[in-house]
Amino acid sequence: MMMNKLIQNSISESIAVKQAMLTDEVFAQKIARAAQILVNSFQNGGKALFCGNGGSAADAQHIAAELSGRFYLDRDPLYAEALHVNSSYVTAVANDYGYDVVFARMIQAAGRSGDVLVALSTSGNSPNILKSIEMAKEKAMFVIGLTGASGGNMASLCDVLLNVPSTNTPRIQEAHILLGHIICHWVEETIFGKK
Repeated sequence: MMMNKLIQNSISESIAVKQAMLTDEVFAQKIARAAQILVNSFQNGGKALFCGNGGSAADAQHIAAELSGRFYLDRDPLYAEALHVNSSYVTAVANDYGYDVVFARMIQAAGRSGDVLVALSTSGNSPNILKSIEMAKEKAMFVIGLTGASGGNMASLCDVLLNVPSTNTPRIQEAHILLGHIICHWVEETIFGKK
């Protein structure tokens, strides 16, 4: 009986977070703005770089793959990459320079003006994510942040902050994937959809 309650509570909490996003018009406008920033960058030859730690790294990789591979449509690939996927690079830089700069250093190498950094951190306070945002700003990139309710230290640094209305890490991460899918759908339809 207790396990049934756990299941029901988890599903109910997830629905409640998504319901709060659904009824927040300002939040919907922020999603649209984030998606359009990506559209504009891709249409101008730019790219999207994604970063996150742990589950957020997995989410970053998932969303990047939807853009660089495909979402619904058979179409040309878009340049989207998660910055943690080269384990030799991550472990070498972490060892030689410190884990706080593993993403910033790759952005320093690959980031260009007009590119987009999509930074995921449920707390909004991960030091390596904050450093990646600082480097992206130095490179004149746009920054889209995905966080939890407060936005943490990322709140004042992002061009668009999608701060999921929750303080519960699993619920925030579930919402991040929903947001990623919405944005991928918007980008794909806008660039490649039938006119």
